[in-house]
Amino acid sequence: MIETNMIVGRLSYQCDILFRVIDVKEIDGREMAILSGKDYRLVADAPMEDLILISESDRLKKTTEVRSLEEQSFELFRQDIDLIHLAQEYKETSRYRREHDYFQMPGRVLHLDGDPFYLKKCLDLYEKLGVTVNGVHCDEKEMHLRIASLIEQYRPDILVITGHDAYSKAKGKKIDLNAYRHSKYFVETVKEARRKVPNLDQLVIFAGACQSHFESLIFAGANFASSPLRVNIHALDPVYIVAKISFTPFMDRINVWDVLRNTLTGEKGLGGIETKGVLRTGMPFEPSTLEE
Repeated sequence: MIETNMIVGRLSYQCDILFRVIDVKEIDGREMAILSGKDYRLVADAPMEDLILISESDRLKKTTEVRSLEEQSFELFRQDIDLIHLAQEYKETSRYRREHDYFQMPGRVLHLDGDPFYLKKCLDLYEKLGVTVNGVHCDEKEMHLRIASLIEQYRPDILVITGHDAYSKAKGKKIDLNAYRHSKYFVETVKEARRKVPNLDQLVIFAGACQSHFESLIFAGANFASSPLRVNIHALDPVYIVAKISFTPFMDRINVWDVLRNTLTGEKGLGGIETKGVLRTGMPFEPSTLEE
């Protein structure tokens, strides 16, 4: 018997993605499960007879594979950030000819997420990367109603608008925004955010989830979005993009490929426009003052 919170696979898709059952309901006289991707930002529904409970051993094998990719991506981004820090240190100390007397202010992030499980995973990764973040769980359909007040409250440099999404061929062509589960709500949220902060470099926005309508999100005002080829994106990909932006100096422009190359999904699922970093450097730095 399949119940909520169980981890399942879809037989019709050869169990390619692990899902968590988040609801069971009757649709058109048929018992259907509402599914949330365990590691990918995909939401789907499936008839109960198409689902199979994933055994502990199969679940562990799949999870181990995904975690290995996550660790690889984390290490590559960690190296990128370390190189940025070294370059800044070289510059600010006049080629190491004077003492360290500067401080840095990375970008502040507001992460709005439709999935509380993914939000927690993302917040844990932000902490590992040293990114200052405020996380808010919000249903995708309500994000556009709350975003203006949240921007006023947190005054972020970077905004993440994400959760779950999916394209349904039965609802229309890929160019039709109404054929997507949550893309239109993400688009409205981006538009509302841009009404508050129109400048693309004053507030950097990442928006979208699995299979989201990339073009609409970019033209609504997002700097980075998913999904150019309507593929699934990994739950942690927005964090890696944000970390790169947060630690890049505001005088430097970010090459889009430099941001995407170390994500788990890559350019098929993520894209964007040329954007400035948000890290600011100041001086002097007096540790003794902070200790008092």
